[in-house]
Amino acid sequence: MFEKVLVPTDFSEYAQKTLECIGEIPGIKELMLLHVVDATHPSKRGWTHGPHIENAKILKEEKKEYIESLGLKVKVKVDVITEGEVSRTILENADKEKVSLIVMGARGKSPIKDLLLGSVSTNVVRHAKTHLLIMRYKLVEELEGIKHEKFCPMIFSKVLLPTDFSEPAGKTISFMKEIKDIQEMVLLNVVSKGETMEEIEENVNEAKSKLGDIKGELGRAGLIVKDHVRVGNLPEEIISTAEDEDVSLIAMSPHGKGWFRELLVGSTTCAVVRRANRPVMVVRAK
Repeated sequence: MFEKVLVPTDFSEYAQKTLECIGEIPGIKELMLLHVVDATHPSKRGWTHGPHIENAKILKEEKKEYIESLGLKVKVKVDVITEGEVSRTILENADKEKVSLIVMGARGKSPIKDLLLGSVSTNVVRHAKTHLLIMRYKLVEELEGIKHEKFCPMIFSKVLLPTDFSEPAGKTISFMKEIKDIQEMVLLNVVSKGETMEEIEENVNEAKSKLGDIKGELGRAGLIVKDHVRVGNLPEEIISTAEDEDVSLIAMSPHGKGWFRELLVGSTTCAVVRRANRPVMVVRAK
């Protein structure tokens, strides 16, 4: 399913936790580990990135040994850029290597605790042309302070699939249905339009009928399926349902109804990726 995976890393704790989850990716055989040294803004002392590059080379060899211990083929690369953006370099490598999935942590080395999605991850979400998995971790307060807990165990075991019944959403459901690791699916439609209570109720009943058809199809494929219709703001209801159902993953199309084909990612998907406390996969089904 995802034979060749690209993992960009800044060697932060968050990135390390992402790497620890890599064995959970269905079908993975080959991994490319990429570190981008951003030399676009020299310090007042001039270009001082030499030690950074050497340290990165040492760290990447350590990570390579760990990945090989999982039985995976590994390619490691350190790119130094003096112009452009880190996110663009990541995307160029993804295209060049023809990877089937990019896996990133939501945050890097930012000291801002409340930053839900780093700028590099945000740009990759917006412009990636392949499937993208944004990993997240629960924060647990302990005597020693805050540490990350892996969200790794069986990432694909219980998946929330929001749908607006558009063609892209339908393709996302069809794509996810083929992943053997999925044990349970949670279908969700959010009714966000309606001028009167009667109109809202009519939209809810129509959504229930459509979800029932999809649920029946997935059930015949041997999947355990739940379905929900909620009324309210799309991103808020998606995130709330993910928490209520305690899903392991949210899987979404980049866009749905009403979006121009050339628009890479819609506002609802961007909002969920930015704010969700669960891993989110942006599925670019063909």
